[in-house]
Parts: sequence; structure tokens; C-alpha cells
Amino acid sequence: MNSLKNAAGYAALAVLVAGCATTSGTSDKVTYDNTIRQLVETRCYTCHGPQAPSMVEFKKDDVGFKAKSLGPRMDSYENLLVMVNGTDTGAIMRRLDDGTNTKDKKPGNMYEQLGADDAERAANLARFKRWVGSWNLKKNNDISDEERKAVLAPRS
Repeated sequence: MNSLKNAAGYAALAVLVAGCATTSGTSDKVTYDNTIRQLVETRCYTCHGPQAPSMVEFKKDDVGFKAKSLGPRMDSYENLLVMVNGTDTGAIMRRLDDGTNTKDKKPGNMYEQLGADDAERAANLARFKRWVGSWNLKKNNDISDEERKAVLAPRS
């Protein structure tokens, strides 16, 4: 009977330790591969999937593409990174922001797309913020080298 209690105790301890490792270890790290890719595919692909133009193409005819409900392509890590910390730095942050980081407190034009309700939008925004690391709404020409380095956006 004592060995059965010990076995149960060890099993409970193992579950507790595993739970702690999951919540405080590297497994809770948000990366493109483990979280953001699926989120983008689920919430953004209708307008930003493989059928959408590259950022270069989009900028040549943004009015025409917007009329077709197409925005810049976000179907790969590289394409998404253009809007995080590339030639269109901060675009994803400005568009997904819930308004808490703006002077007028207005959410970005894509915030609504983050979820079906306030709770889902808040949870998905929190995932994006954890992935980006430094949620900065500045444009490419306005961001400092130090601020740019603070943007993490890990792939895996």
C-alpha cells in the first residue's frame, strides 16, 4: 500500500513539474511556426493569403487591390516580416493595435479581424504582441536602431 501511495505521489509530482515547465519554460514562447502562422492562416488569409500581391506589387496599385479586398501577402514568414520589421516596419502593429497605443484610442483597421468577439481579439492580439516583443507603431523611417533591435518576431 505504501508503494502505491509513493507511486501516486511521484505521478502527481511529475504532472506538477511538467505543468511548471510548460508555463515557465521555452514551450510557451510564441513563434511564427508554433502560433502566428496558424493565426494568420485562420484570421487573415481571405485578403492576405497566397492570392494576394507582394508588398511591392501592392504599393504599385493599392487602390486596385483594396477594391478587390486584397492586401499585401502574408503567406510566409518573410512576407509577414516586411510589415513587422522590414520595409513597411510597424504596419502589422498599427493595423492590429486595439487603440491602447494610439493618441486617439482608435483600434487599427484590422483589429476586428483578430477574432469573432472581444475576448478572442484580445487573446490573439496578446499572442501577436508576445511574438513581436516590442509593440511599436512607428513607421520604417521613424524607428530607431535600438527600437528595431527590440522587435523579436522569432520564426521558430
